[in-house]
Amino acid sequence: QLQNCRDTALAYRLSHYIPLISKMKSVIIASLLTSAAAFAPSKQAATSTQVASSKDDLVAFAEKCNPIVKFYDPMNLAEGDFWDMGSDATIAWLRQSEIKHSRVAMAAFVGYCVQSNFVFPWPQHLDGTHGDVSLSPEQQWDAIPEAAKWQIFGLIGLLEVWDETGGGTLPHYLNGRKPGQYPSLQVFRDNVHFALDLFDPFGFSKNKSDEAKARGLVAETNNGRLAMLGIFGFLTADKMAGAVPVLDGLGVPIPYAGNCMIPFEGNFHL
Repeated sequence: QLQNCRDTALAYRLSHYIPLISKMKSVIIASLLTSAAAFAPSKQAATSTQVASSKDDLVAFAEKCNPIVKFYDPMNLAEGDFWDMGSDATIAWLRQSEIKHSRVAMAAFVGYCVQSNFVFPWPQHLDGTHGDVSLSPEQQWDAIPEAAKWQIFGLIGLLEVWDETGGGTLPHYLNGRKPGQYPSLQVFRDNVHFALDLFDPFGFSKNKSDEAKARGLVAETNNGRLAMLGIFGFLTADKMAGAVPVLDGLGVPIPYAGNCMIPFEGNFHL
């Protein structure tokens, strides 16, 4: 009887969300079809907040981020010509990649700190269970059902598609858009469901001066680079005892016997 109740509840949820999913597909397809212009060359006026897109700009920006280390490119990536795109497009791709990884790392670092001390008290799974703060963040991820993990990766995939297509309104970041500028979700809000923009959702930076925006860009870059080191420091300390003495001294690590990289092998059930 309990199984029948669960099946009924699941069927109700599917009947409720299938129309929404169908509508989402229509909007995404429309954005793909209408964003062909996003990949056409686009000329934009340079501003003081434009992310570096040439080697000289990259060197100057690096000196602002760290006057001591300055420009550091041991692999000469800035000299590359990825996929015969040209130097400027290659640098734009590298900057987009760094900014994206920086933001993910900042979210991961904060998430790790929160998950180590707090979990939401309400049920998080269909069976009525929820997270356990006694588990490490890695163990909490392992405890998530495989279907829920696919939902998370599915959402990430949709956000990636929206970014690559410019949301149907912006040029591609290789052809004029500032690397790191995520397209507005206005089209999605108008046609599917309310959602805050990921780029400046509350409009706080819209009216800031160019000088303030430039300082914010430097701060975000430095914080992102530090967060990438920070989150991997946490993961390494949990996996290898003594690998990060500072964290060991603070009693931060929670020994983890699993493999954080297992999803890249296709084992989402672990």
